[in-house]
Amino acid sequence: MNSSTLKLIFMIPRVSIIMGSTSDLPVMEEAAKVMEEFEIPFEINALSAHRTPEEVEKYAKEAYSRGIRIVIAGAGGAAHLPGVMAALFPLPVIGVPCRSSISLDGWDSVLSILQMPPGIPVATVGLDAARNAGILALQMLATGDEKMYQKMISYKASLKKKIVEANNELAKISKYKFKCSS
Repeated sequence: MNSSTLKLIFMIPRVSIIMGSTSDLPVMEEAAKVMEEFEIPFEINALSAHRTPEEVEKYAKEAYSRGIRIVIAGAGGAAHLPGVMAALFPLPVIGVPCRSSISLDGWDSVLSILQMPPGIPVATVGLDAARNAGILALQMLATGDEKMYQKMISYKASLKKKIVEANNELAKISKYKFKCSS
């Protein structure tokens, strides 16, 4: 058994990425990519608040004992999965509204996740913004993890660097007759 195999055997997921159906996978994969980029163990599952409510309840009630500290829940249409998870799981839930074939251009999903009753908060990111959900999850984890905190500082610095470089490239564009230098 090599070290990679041992690492996989002993990894405990810290983030759970769930979605109402696998049709949301193209969106929710962006959160998984963030977890990979920052080397955070995670799990990813399809659970339906409407079609498998008993499994959702069981999953939520057992998540903490499996190591889960944050749930990222994506759903389209009526988008009840994030709210149901927030009702059952006592730690942070981040909702990702997803466009779907049955949605009203995603607005039904946004409003379903955003408008939660008192006592059942869901941190809601933008439509199809699973990458931001992943980053928000990492920021939450960083509040108690110095190594993750330092990674977030580096990540934010890299975002700044990209914009500085982009502006340097824009300054070189000279094909516009009325462009003024700034």
